[in-house]
Amino acid sequence: MDKEKDLQYYQGLGRRKRASARVRLYPGTGKFTVNDLPMEEYFTRIADQRAAVLPLEMAGLRDSMNVSVKVQGGGVGGQAGAVSMGIARAISHRDGDMTQPEQRLRPLMRRGGFLTRDPREKERKKAGLKRARKAPQYTKR
Repeated sequence: MDKEKDLQYYQGLGRRKRASARVRLYPGTGKFTVNDLPMEEYFTRIADQRAAVLPLEMAGLRDSMNVSVKVQGGGVGGQAGAVSMGIARAISHRDGDMTQPEQRLRPLMRRGGFLTRDPREKERKKAGLKRARKAPQYTKR
């Protein structure tokens, strides 16, 4: 009995800045949808498309897995980073079901830096300042 055939999908949650992405990986032909749109329509910039697909390409699963993503919050770049992390986590989840150690992809995802949450977020504006840290111009006289 093969575990991959019993399980319908592998899922992962990715976050970047204010964006959050729920990713599902299905065995399939390489179809990639983001919020019910083809990835190319949702992420119009090539850099964002590459960032989202990079974990799949590193693992060699681009044409053997269908990807379904629900992403919300943040901007387009942050959403692409969140999708990338979610895919890497789903691949890691899939890794736990593999029986042969030579098929493990989690160390590859770790080396690529896809599993580590980037903690940087926008700093809040403080009272008396123009932005988070910029003070009004000082005049001596």
